[in-house]
Amino acid sequence: MKIGLIADPHSNLAAFKAVLKDMPRVDQIICVGDLVGYAAEPNEVVNLARSKHIQVVMGNHDYAAVTRDVRGFNSLAAQAALWTADHLSGGNLKFLSNFPTHLELTLKHKIYVAHGSPRDPLNEYVFPDYPNRELAKILEGADAEIVVLGHTHVPMKRMIMGKLIVNPGSVGQPRDRDPRASYVVLTLDKEVEVSYKRTEYDVDDTAEKIKAAGLPEELAARLFFGW
Repeated sequence: MKIGLIADPHSNLAAFKAVLKDMPRVDQIICVGDLVGYAAEPNEVVNLARSKHIQVVMGNHDYAAVTRDVRGFNSLAAQAALWTADHLSGGNLKFLSNFPTHLELTLKHKIYVAHGSPRDPLNEYVFPDYPNRELAKILEGADAEIVVLGHTHVPMKRMIMGKLIVNPGSVGQPRDRDPRASYVVLTLDKEVEVSYKRTEYDVDDTAEKIKAAGLPEELAARLFFGW
């Protein structure tokens, strides 16, 4: 069985389309949160996710779009989140509001999926360089062999206490100094294979739409540099 893992499309339709086109045939696609925020095509991204029957967990930007609660956001993120809330259709806001905070799946292996972490599904960042002791504490609430996280926009693969942690990186706003859209193909058999993928997309198109929408220009500039 093959699972496509994506995270953090952030209203970047060009990147989302590029990933779906580049992705090999998979049995299922799971999005680890934050379909929306930052870029200027939230409805188009949500509509595409709905049309592809992608399973999505709630991200902090999805939650902010639904609730307009931007506490803890920096000024750029808050401005984009409120713009998104204003521009999403009623149907798409309702769709986002029904996202679960996490998924617990059994697909040959037990898989736990959350945007942030098992102990704080919306907001906790789990970075690749975290010490083992801290990772062990973070994963205490996940009864799974594979733990899939997002939120950091940085790809990650770590094994700790028999649990494989996977972060597919970001589709729509990479922050690992590689501007290409990032995703993972997870092959589930007796052994688990994690294949990291990157694909080019039309950054200029997304950047111009961000600026045309009146969103902060820094949100466009950062896409060219992957930070």
